[in-house]
Amino acid sequence: MRTFTNDRRVWRGGRRTGASSLLVLLVVVWLIIGAVAAGQRHYYDSAPSNCASAGTIAVTILAGPLNYFGVNPKIADCHVDVPQPSQ
Repeated sequence: MRTFTNDRRVWRGGRRTGASSLLVLLVVVWLIIGAVAAGQRHYYDSAPSNCASAGTIAVTILAGPLNYFGVNPKIADCHVDVPQPSQ
């Protein structure tokens, strides 16, 4: 098995090892906890009716475990500048 280091990562047989694998695992667990928190707040009960409700779901998922420490992110107003078709 050939081992070499490149850019602070150690590659063994084409697989990541060590810190990068741990980081990926932590990010996935963080997002899963955020998705569970959004479900507990019943954000998935109906389809997002506007940009603000979709944004609230997204920032709740991104906040992850912080939701359980009192963070309650909400998007109150959302402006999306969509180009209008020419006439």
